[in-house]
Amino acid sequence: MENDFEKGDEDFFRDTYVRYLGYSNEVGEAFRAQVHVRWVYLSYFVASGYVVADAIHKGWETSQKSWEDERKKRQRVGLAVVDTLIWQGLASVAIPGFTINRICTYTGVLLKKATTWPGPTRKWTTTAVGLLSIPFIIKPIDRSVDYLMENTLRKWYVGPVLKNVVHHKRND
Repeated sequence: MENDFEKGDEDFFRDTYVRYLGYSNEVGEAFRAQVHVRWVYLSYFVASGYVVADAIHKGWETSQKSWEDERKKRQRVGLAVVDTLIWQGLASVAIPGFTINRICTYTGVLLKKATTWPGPTRKWTTTAVGLLSIPFIIKPIDRSVDYLMENTLRKWYVGPVLKNVVHHKRND
């Protein structure tokens, strides 16, 4: 059975600009030194909303497939939702948010110790470094989470139809 990506259809949540909503928390982390922490929390809320929306979408896609019985259908829908929540939670929110937070923290500490720049200049430089880091961390994190999932959880539950829903081919 071919998956939607192979048929030429896009995955709305992973193959379009909607995917960038999942990176909103990285932007929030990059601006943490500039804005009130409420804005950082809001960026996590947006990214988490993206994760939940993608999980619901993957569950709906799975429910549209043909299944032998209702029990098998419910099981596969549940697995698709859980797999997507875990993958997106790690690849779009937790790991990149932590990574950008640490990059910005260490950049700020380094600039404070190594330069005599005024505070606002250090903060803006830290924010710029954080923002410029985002494109470089995305693919390695996605690949690492793929590897982690393929070698742990997915060994227990991914069958041929579920694999077509939750693990599409990527052009990266």
